[in-house]
Order: sequence, then structure tokens, then C-alpha cells
Amino acid sequence: MAEKPSVLIIGGLGYIGRFLALHIHKNSLASEVRLVDKVLPQLAWLAPEFEEACAADKFMQADASREQALSRIFDRADGKQWDYVFNCGGETRYSQEDEVYKLRSLALSLAVGREAAKRKVKCFVELSTGMVYKADSKASEEGDKLKPWSKIAVFKLQAEEELAKIEGLNLVIVRLAHVYGPYASQWVATMLCMARTYKALDEEMKWLWTKDLRTNTVHIEDVTRALWAIAAWYDAGKANWEPGMGKTPIFNVVDDGATSQGTMADLIAEEFGIQTGFQGQLISTFARLNMDSVVDDVNDEILRPWAELLADAGITRPGPLTPFMEKELLKDTDLSMDGKRLKKVVGFEYSKPKITKELIDEIIESYQRMKWWP
Repeated sequence: MAEKPSVLIIGGLGYIGRFLALHIHKNSLASEVRLVDKVLPQLAWLAPEFEEACAADKFMQADASREQALSRIFDRADGKQWDYVFNCGGETRYSQEDEVYKLRSLALSLAVGREAAKRKVKCFVELSTGMVYKADSKASEEGDKLKPWSKIAVFKLQAEEELAKIEGLNLVIVRLAHVYGPYASQWVATMLCMARTYKALDEEMKWLWTKDLRTNTVHIEDVTRALWAIAAWYDAGKANWEPGMGKTPIFNVVDDGATSQGTMADLIAEEFGIQTGFQGQLISTFARLNMDSVVDDVNDEILRPWAELLADAGITRPGPLTPFMEKELLKDTDLSMDGKRLKKVVGFEYSKPKITKELIDEIIESYQRMKWWP
């Protein structure tokens, strides 16, 4: 029987990194795992089920974007090299200064990519975003036109392009839709926090733009399964990869649900028992022209009642949850992706093909277990 691969996860305590570690641990997929992160486990809001997967003996605190940290990160006690390196690191907050993304995302990707090439790592998986595509309601395939529409995506695309130039790097690029699941703190979580606040205010929750605006999603468990399947596929010889698909394998990871704002509005109405709707042409046009003030107004309206909900529930540490709405995520831009290539080439099937009320229930239950949820 072939020896199990050794795995290095950069950004190992981030949302995707910790779930990838858990997937590997639960299924005994690796001979050795190392998680590298700047954040200490005690400060990472880890739920109890991550205790073994992210145990101290697997963890190394280091900043992988710093050249001087790389030998400590990559060196192993037995002198061998890591088989798979997953770069789940980088700045995930929106609306930061360019310098922040340049340093924490671009520089990080290139530093670990160069080191992985130098050490002849069998497979280097770079996580990117579907926001690199030109926004279109038609689902973007991997070879379609690129026009990044968030700052994160601008620097992620630069990282993709620069990594592809590194001689000898066994690179795969994975572009993700909005990732959601238990303990999620980003896009879907923001919607749920807002909905909880509107329920408390007994007001209708209204979206800008239209119900057709695409906001594609993928469940965290499918993300981690896909990442592993892709690395194993690459290592086994890249079956079914045709020359016309390009030199570097790129895969969209997105569920089959074609999630839109309308999908989310319906699910939220059902989950919270509140009215949901859309602002209409006039207000949406005004918003397009006055985005900063519209976002500020929404946040002003919602942050105080949310704080009051937390106070009433006696919650002093609400984890990473907040209804704060980022301007970049309120744009009239479609996140619309086609996931056929991953199925066709790798033979991957989604266990959670679309977002459902049951999956939202699971997310809220996870928040309640952590005592984050009012």
C-alpha cells in the first residue's frame, strides 16, 4: 500500500485551513500534517471538534510571507520534503488598503510558492476566488474573461499569474465561490446576522439590486473534499487534463445551486419568519451613485440593535460574527461560476449541491454552541 502523503497547510487555522485539517484527520489521509499560522490556536475561535486536528504538536506559529521563516516552516525532522502544500493563507477581510493585500496575500503566495518549487513539492494548491472573473449572470468557466471586482481578487489574480511563472512549481489553482458552513464568519454569516437583527426590529429585510443577482455558494465540507481530491488527482498524474485547458490546472469549486440573492431572500424569510424583498430600481440607482453613504446608513441602522441583542443575551464574546456590511460585497456584480470541469476531470461530486434551510439551521446551531448567537 502506498505511503500516505505528508501535508503542509499555510493559514492552517483560518476557516478553510482548519476544516481541511479536520477532513484529513477524520479520514486519516496523511502521514504527517503541519499547520502554519500567524494566529495562536487560543485566539482563533476554534470549536471543540478541531482540538485534535489542530493540536499543538501539529501547529507552528510563523508568518509565511517572511523569507526568514520559510526554512523553519518547510523543514521536517526526517529531512524529507512535504508532498502537498495547501496555501489557505492570505488576507480575507474586505476593503483593506492595497499594501495590506500586497503583503499578506500576494507576497505570502509567492514566498511559499517559490519555496515549494525549490523543494520539489509534489502538489502546491493555491486558493483563489471566483471574484477574478468578469461579472456576468452567465456562469464563468475557468478559461473565461478575467476582470477582478474586489481588492482581494485583484491581488489573488496577480498571485495566480506570478505563481504560474515559477519554474518547477507543481501548481493547481482553485477558485472558490462564497464558502459557508458551521462557524462561518463571512458572506452568509453577515446575511444571517442582519436577518436576526431585522427580526428583532420587526422590519422587512430588503436587498439592493434584484433577486437575479448571482451570489454563488459552496459548503465548507465540499471545499475540503475538493481540495484533497484535486491534490490527489494531480499527484496521480492529472488524468483527463487536456492540453487545450492550459498549462496550469485551474478549477472552480462551486455548488450546483446557482445561488442568487433571491435564493438567500427566500431561505432567510423561511428561517427567520420575516418579510424580505428588493429595493427597486430607483433606490438601487441612487445606491450605485452614492455607495459609501448607503453602506454607512445600512451599518448605522443595524450595528446598534445587534449590539443590544448581544447585550440582552449576555454575550460578551460573539466570536467573529457581525452584521457589518462591506461595500465591496454590496456591488451590483454577479459571482456566477460554472463547476463542471471539476466533475468532469477529477470525477468530483458535491455532497451538498445547494444551500438549504437545513444547512442554515446547522450554521445557527454551531453559533449557539459557541455562545456567539443572540
